[in-house]
Amino acid sequence: MSKSSFTAVKKELSPEQREELLRALKIRFEESMNRHKGLEWAKVQARLEANTEKLWSLDEMERSGGEPDVVDHDKKTGEYIFYDCSAQSPKGRRNVCYDLIGQEEREKKGIHPRGNAIDMAAAMGIDLLTEEQYRALQKLGEFDTTTSSWVKTPSDIRKLGGAIFMDRRYDTVFVYHNSAPSFYSARAFRGSLRV
Repeated sequence: MSKSSFTAVKKELSPEQREELLRALKIRFEESMNRHKGLEWAKVQARLEANTEKLWSLDEMERSGGEPDVVDHDKKTGEYIFYDCSAQSPKGRRNVCYDLIGQEEREKKGIHPRGNAIDMAAAMGIDLLTEEQYRALQKLGEFDTTTSSWVKTPSDIRKLGGAIFMDRRYDTVFVYHNSAPSFYSARAFRGSLRV
């Protein structure tokens, strides 16, 4: 997917799309209470309905296979925190390099990935999970047991040409490195959104 394919999209959902998304989010919320113990859907929905611009980003997460769900609540700001909670890395975001520099480096060699994680996340209005957030997600279930996900890479590693990704194997969460131009059919990225 080219970087431009995400930019010309109208960032607003129709009333029908909003209802469909809220219905899917409610079902997921109720089926996965272990991810958000003590939280109530009615309060989450009220927050979503008061911040409708965030629904577009959640819909992009949903549409690309991320299965977003509430994983935390910031009591200071009142924000609910959503992560991509699909069992494996989101299918609609695989085969991407880490960032645009990596993507352009790969394209110079005549190889064309679907895009890059940093630009795709920005276009969706979400942030890549950090290593800390990824580890927190893994405490809520078992994710990326056959796939992997790019995570936000520290600038000192990125300056040297690398990027980091994570997965879960042998009941252990691993962090690895790769060159930023790398891309694989089993690697995508997971995002977060505060609403």
